[in-house]
This record gives sequence, C-alpha cells and structure tokens, in this order.
Amino acid sequence: MMSDGGLVYSPAAGTVSFVGVVVDRPVLTIDHGSGLRSSFEPVTSTLPLGAIVVKGQAIGTANIGHCDAIPCLHWGVRRGDDYLNPLYFVMDLRPSVLLPVDVTP
Repeated sequence: MMSDGGLVYSPAAGTVSFVGVVVDRPVLTIDHGSGLRSSFEPVTSTLPLGAIVVKGQAIGTANIGHCDAIPCLHWGVRRGDDYLNPLYFVMDLRPSVLLPVDVTP
C-alpha cells in the first residue's frame, strides 16, 4: 500500500486507532471494524487519533533509513489477536482453476 514516492495508502476505510512510536519506529494503526486492524511501520503521519480514513487515502509517509536508503513498509493485519496475510485484502489469492473449452461443433 505504498507508492514509489513513499506515500502510504489505506487499504480500506476505517478509523485511526493508534499513532505513535513502538520501540524505535513510528506506527499508524487503522481499525477497519469487526475486529480487523491494519498497522503500518515505519510511517510518519499527521493524522490524529480518531481520524476517519477512506480506502485509497494517503495516510502517511514511509520513513527512509530503516531499509537502507529506500522507503520500506511493514504492513500487518490482525483480527483480534490473530495475524492475517495482508495480501488477502488487496489481491485475489484464490487458486487458479482451468475450465474446459466448449468444443461442440
């Protein structure tokens, strides 16, 4: 959920539920409802706690320096205390299915 320029975008609508530093990295968390939360780090944001965000909205900037001289993003998704694969929320990861071609004359 990051552009080439280091901007980070919300994968879904929600409410900013945490903005702060965890250990030594700035973190932003969005509560998407139904116990689903996305956390992004290292992300600097001007959004205040409680801000409403929409899908695709810029929510901050990935910090340079954590991954050498390029911006990088750590994105975690949790439902309750369980971590989920974030790619399930932005890609269709269902198995490919080859269907027969109708060859009836």
